[in-house]
Amino acid sequence: MTCGLISALLMSPAAGADSPQRGDGSIVSWGSQVAGVDLSGGFVAVAAGHFHSLSVQADGSISAWGSNYDGQCNVPTPNMDFVAVAGGTDHSLGLCSDGMVVAWGFNNSGQCDVPAPNADFMVIDADGFHSLGLKSDGSIAAWGYSGWGLGDVPAPNTDFVAVAAGYYHSLGVKVDGSIVGWGYNAFGQCDVPAPNADFIAVAAGYGHSLGLKSDGSIAAWGKNHVGQCNVPSPNTDFVAVAAGEDHSLGLKVDGSIVSWGSNGLGQRDVPAPNTGFVAVTGGGDHSLGMKTDGSIVAWGNNSGGQCNVPAPNMNFVTVATGDYHSYGLKANCTIAAWGRNSEAQCDIPAPNADFAAVAGGLRHSLGLKADGSIVAWGSNGDGQCNVPAPNAEFVAVAAGEKHSLGLKFDGSIAGWGWNDHGQCDAPLPNANFVAVAAGRGHSLGLETDGAIAAWGDNFSGQCDVPAPNTDFVTVAAGAFHSIGLRADGSIVTWGLNEDGQCEVPAPNTDFVAIAAGERHSLGLKADGSIAAWGYNYYGQCEVPAPNTGFAAIAAGSFHSLGLKDVTPLVPGDLDGDGDVDLNDLAELLGRYGSCDGDPTYDVSADFDASGCIDLSDLAYLLGYYGTGA
Repeated sequence: MTCGLISALLMSPAAGADSPQRGDGSIVSWGSQVAGVDLSGGFVAVAAGHFHSLSVQADGSISAWGSNYDGQCNVPTPNMDFVAVAGGTDHSLGLCSDGMVVAWGFNNSGQCDVPAPNADFMVIDADGFHSLGLKSDGSIAAWGYSGWGLGDVPAPNTDFVAVAAGYYHSLGVKVDGSIVGWGYNAFGQCDVPAPNADFIAVAAGYGHSLGLKSDGSIAAWGKNHVGQCNVPSPNTDFVAVAAGEDHSLGLKVDGSIVSWGSNGLGQRDVPAPNTGFVAVTGGGDHSLGMKTDGSIVAWGNNSGGQCNVPAPNMNFVTVATGDYHSYGLKANCTIAAWGRNSEAQCDIPAPNADFAAVAGGLRHSLGLKADGSIVAWGSNGDGQCNVPAPNAEFVAVAAGEKHSLGLKFDGSIAGWGWNDHGQCDAPLPNANFVAVAAGRGHSLGLETDGAIAAWGDNFSGQCDVPAPNTDFVTVAAGAFHSIGLRADGSIVTWGLNEDGQCEVPAPNTDFVAIAAGERHSLGLKADGSIAAWGYNYYGQCEVPAPNTGFAAIAAGSFHSLGLKDVTPLVPGDLDGDGDVDLNDLAELLGRYGSCDGDPTYDVSADFDASGCIDLSDLAYLLGYYGTGA
């Protein structure tokens, strides 16, 4: 089966659909990892925490994405009238147009307890576990962690015009152009080099500091073990500065960004074209830039989704998750992966091509190729990446915590990796299976007669399929619970239920897909909405609005994914205006001759999924010319 045909099948409408379907194929993630924010335009401010990102839209609302373990991406309501944002390690700040500061997220040191009076703030910043606010009278308010004197702004606390928060130190620029530094100073990050004058902006990292001079040059001081203080030449024409943990960024007057210091996670690798930027900010090990059109570009560490779903967030045909990482399979049969990458589970082996399916375990990954072979990568301490020979004729894959399953064309299941509970040993006769799923230590197989076989760890009853064991059409496995979808659209659950992960919300009807996380469950309805239930501490069961237009689902340990958006469309209507006209013809001709990988290629115009936009696609469009509204 060719990659193009696989893509066409994955994107084809469900049986019984009223009209041809096409969606933008974007991914939304919620829970412990928030991603899928549309960064294409409309933003007026941007900021970065250590593992999350923040932005202000033109309408005054805040968008937040990335790690959300402490609610740092859960913007309080009403989400309106904001003009600026700032992010610490696990907390966030928003500055309102009336000068009030709103704070949310981790609050172990009071970093979210804005001191009274909460008014008259003009500038905010945050890092580590402390926060800063510059008042309209030129004074600085400091709150949160107060070790090393972080809460003690040096006297006189007046005449400040700019502030910056480092991890354990703070900086303030005075109206006379001098910088004051306070807090932890083991690396000299508070010792401003002479002449301490003519500064107009500051930035602070973990142990280093940056100051922008009025002549466009940057001064840097403090910790320099990876060159974060070595400003590249020519040190001129800078208009803004930003600092990550151990890297530095400078925005030039021509709209380009210069970066230096640590680059272990690509935090210095500004995506091309490096032009048109009007703002820049640095997180722990990631960076963000805002363009003149209000779009945001992100690069660097994406362990928490702080760089969003890898761009472009479109043309995905299915989704999958591992423990703390996620995948999207593209229509061109490539895989995008993001999230925790401690065992290289997000590093897709080359060539990243011809994939038909993907699955994720605790820290390992599986990719099924169009030729029926399986590629495995990531953690291999228990042999979960050692695909048994012959590595051929596989039609489906599943990944448990540390074990892997592959369904063969002949209906047998191969299992490998951790096998302490026998989770790799499919029951005899190992035949007639049509689907597989893997939990932490148990496995599920759907048989051709609609019955489910379950084996492996059964401590919580996750292998005790309820009677009648018939009429199932697909299966899913959580850590210690199991789910089966029946042909009538109802869901059956069994196993551990201490968090309600087995309590399907009413009405238990019209489901077309299921997914299981560690302690929560998801069901996709025929109308494109998602039902979620079970453990919800991180918001993994709170489907973002609008809860419509979903085409696929996946569940990680504490986060959830939904694939959008399948919407009815007139065949050949490339611009989505409801008819096929000259605009659509011009759109196709503008991409005519391009193939997958070319800048002008767009899968939406590749109607036959051949990988190239050619004569057959033109004929398809002309066949529908003049139809629609």
